[in-house]
Amino acid sequence: MHFTLRQLQVFVAFARHESVSRAAESLALSQSATSTSLAELERQSGCQLFDRAGKRLWLNALGHQLLPQAVGLLDQAKAIEDLLAGKTGFGSLSVGATLTIGNYLATLLIGSFMQRHPECRVKLHVQNTAHIVQQVAQHELDLGLIEGDCQHPEIEVLPWVEDELVVFCAPQHALAEHTAVSLEQLSREAWILREQGSGTRLTFDHAMRHHPAKLNIRLELEHTEAIKRAVESGLGIGCISRLALRDAFRRGSLVALETPELDLARQFYFIWHSLKYQTAAMREFIEQCRALTAGIRRSDEIVLPAIA
Repeated sequence: MHFTLRQLQVFVAFARHESVSRAAESLALSQSATSTSLAELERQSGCQLFDRAGKRLWLNALGHQLLPQAVGLLDQAKAIEDLLAGKTGFGSLSVGATLTIGNYLATLLIGSFMQRHPECRVKLHVQNTAHIVQQVAQHELDLGLIEGDCQHPEIEVLPWVEDELVVFCAPQHALAEHTAVSLEQLSREAWILREQGSGTRLTFDHAMRHHPAKLNIRLELEHTEAIKRAVESGLGIGCISRLALRDAFRRGSLVALETPELDLARQFYFIWHSLKYQTAAMREFIEQCRALTAGIRRSDEIVLPAIA
């Protein structure tokens, strides 16, 4: 074998940080030792893995091909190391969740998971769908929970539970008294929507794709709570997940609008890199999430676990 696990560890650290100095810092190595390790990996394998310009270097095409294989091998090596050391715990788990899932499901799911497995170190990153897909593709996350479509060729996608967006307004809004609202009526309103790149916005735009008129989008916001507050204040109407609105609907601070001409159904998904070694923590977390939603028709029907 013409490489060592340590060399692969340095290679992966460099690929993640895109900097020799930051890779060295993350591994508690000197910059010279880090640079030497990368050069030795190339020399011993007889392959060029980096492009260079002066002192700068970055992964070339072969380096990008090697990265997921190296990450998977290091994950398996860690599992073997833990087994030989008599460790039967789950180690660590890095989860990325899109905003709806992250704000209304993931924190309680992770809390319940950590109660069962207190030895597991779990990190949660909450971003929009585009960011989560990118982080999973770059091996920065073990697992992603997303609410938008993912067509990345290197990512595995597993359906989880159905979700539905809903158009909503403040109780005092003129549309609140209507039993159903047409596309023509919706086109005359000011909208408060999620930003481009979010799964929510992708689903909304897809549902409105056949509507010829340009919508009056007054605000684009990155957080569902901000959208809810803006709609409550009478700035316009919005469209986000029923899951994020169920408490507001119960209180009566917001009102759901029936929109029979719009298909606002979508799916929540688990995603991970196709070459990612599935750790016991990943498998257990997915199974726990699926068990929670067994027999559930839609996300807003989920009964969340209580965290002591």
